[in-house]
Amino acid sequence: MIKMPAFRLLLASAAIAATFLTTFLMRAPLAQAIDIQKIVSPKGLTAWLVEDHSNPIITVNFAFRGGAALDPAGKEGLANLVASTIDEGAGDLDSQAFQRALEDFSVSLNFRAGQDSFSGSLRTLTRNRDRVFELLKLALTRPRFDADAVARMKSQILAGLRRRSENPRQIAGRMLLKTLFPGHSYGNPVMGSAETIPFIKIVDLKLFQAQRFAKDNLVVSVVGDVTAVALGKLLDSVFGSLPETASPWKLPDIMATAGNRTIVIDKPIPQSVIRFAQAGIKRNDPDFFAAYIMNYVLGGGGFESRLYREIREKRGLAYSVYSYLSPYNHTGIIMGGSATANARAAETIKILKNEWRRMADQGLTRTELDDAKTYLTGSYPLRFSSSRQIAAMMTGIQLERLGIKYIDQRNSFINTVTLDDVNQVAKKLLDADALTLVVVGRPDGVQAEGQ
Repeated sequence: MIKMPAFRLLLASAAIAATFLTTFLMRAPLAQAIDIQKIVSPKGLTAWLVEDHSNPIITVNFAFRGGAALDPAGKEGLANLVASTIDEGAGDLDSQAFQRALEDFSVSLNFRAGQDSFSGSLRTLTRNRDRVFELLKLALTRPRFDADAVARMKSQILAGLRRRSENPRQIAGRMLLKTLFPGHSYGNPVMGSAETIPFIKIVDLKLFQAQRFAKDNLVVSVVGDVTAVALGKLLDSVFGSLPETASPWKLPDIMATAGNRTIVIDKPIPQSVIRFAQAGIKRNDPDFFAAYIMNYVLGGGGFESRLYREIREKRGLAYSVYSYLSPYNHTGIIMGGSATANARAAETIKILKNEWRRMADQGLTRTELDDAKTYLTGSYPLRFSSSRQIAAMMTGIQLERLGIKYIDQRNSFINTVTLDDVNQVAKKLLDADALTLVVVGRPDGVQAEGQ
């Protein structure tokens, strides 16, 4: 959970933006021009660094492998609660004192739990570097988890869960994952539930911090006004006292359950919210880029995708419709969604399945492949238009173990995919009869089936 009080976010953003708005944000560095250095600290910690001394700003992004998917049964939401409370006091500083220190130094500090990792980000002015990195060290190594702060954050999370329980998109998404992964932690929401949050104790938060935060499952990315030598010393000061190894864990691989299923959840709303998914592909699969291109043409390409063209442009059935690859460490799914008037839900679903089948049976055309490659390679540099984006991208690359040269190589991976590669993957991967659909609303002509 990314948490930052609005007033603190405004203060931090204003102070930093005033320093570099006229230059840094106006630059969009090309991916090919990014010079990534692998830094090894005196104590052997590693990080990737992109030096940029044009502005006195340092951006840090880091992650520990192992996230919410490791939450104990009955205490789902643990990792998310840690992310929500870890900056609510540390060391000798209680919650108010810690937050005040962040404000005084104009720091943007956030933590987030995902299914497969626990991540954090920090952004500071160079002049405040040493003190700010000390605050980060305190949060990671000496979090207080005071009872009043934990209780307050639990209340906020429970309030958020209550709001989500009435949101049709959230309802559909939760049911979809629960159906795809029954009995597996990937079927549980990262935030947990109203039933599990009360059972999480302070000792559980401390145990998570002690077991998960370790050097062997840590990746760090830094962009900005810091040298390699200085960063090495900072790495040791912040992360050097962490345990050498995290507690071992084993999460089984799982294949999303298949079947021609439609789940209808009655909700008195004028539009039916539709979510759909089937088994997909993991990030380390050799066919990933072929599947990536295939999905771009099917539903990932916005206005240019087949689903958008058939459902939105030709028939005006929905404002938007999309699909995307969602790879986890231990599984992969291809999923998507739309929303349409209740009276036209059945028609929308029929066209969706028809396009799913058509892609599997007929594949892409040469023109579609060429256009997809042109867009996917040409738009890639736009992902590196800020230090935050660059740091986050480097962390993702490290988590996926793609290699330090990946940014330079990525477009070549796209360009070497052949039409036959894509069409074979489409035939192997897509199965309209294996789709699971969740429809929230009162859709005309849509019946629950296959449950």
